[in-house]
Amino acid sequence: MKILVGLGNPGFRYRKTRHNAGFRVIDEVARRLTAKFHTDKKLQAMTARATLEGEEILLVKPLSYMNLSGQVVRDVLRMTCSTVAELVVVVDDVHLATGHLRIRSEGSPGGHNGLKSVQEALGTNAYARVRLGVGSGSATSDDLSDYVLGRFTREQEKVMSAAVGGAADALCAVVRDGAAAAMNTYNKKQ
Repeated sequence: MKILVGLGNPGFRYRKTRHNAGFRVIDEVARRLTAKFHTDKKLQAMTARATLEGEEILLVKPLSYMNLSGQVVRDVLRMTCSTVAELVVVVDDVHLATGHLRIRSEGSPGGHNGLKSVQEALGTNAYARVRLGVGSGSATSDDLSDYVLGRFTREQEKVMSAAVGGAADALCAVVRDGAAAAMNTYNKKQ
């Protein structure tokens, strides 16, 4: 079973923020596959099961805050008897222009607290991730937290609405073809 985790912050307050790009991509995959989320209190996550071209997948949105996501991911892998090889994490990325995609089969957290939490909980960085750019505007490291917890401008939201669909395509390609093949297709200069 493939485990597809979108990182974000729970609650209505954060729903349309830049930091919830991962949730938005997972929601789009669920919509396409007509998968319905339910709350799993034991896992502290919203989960939905679906099948993608014969592959069973579990869609996950942790209900912990971003910097505690790793505990949820670790528990999901244990509960499903899955390995990091079956895990794909979707996150926002301030180092990419708004709407740009980057797929990696492993790598450092790159300053992302959610990925840092996942790496610490799993003890490895050898899992696939799909990064969706949210830009950084003129944010400095001091106000980056305010930036990612802020909402997109009207122009950025138009770009993101289309980019979420592209990121969902990329995520499905990782499941179907593997990270390396998806990287060759989606990591082109944008």
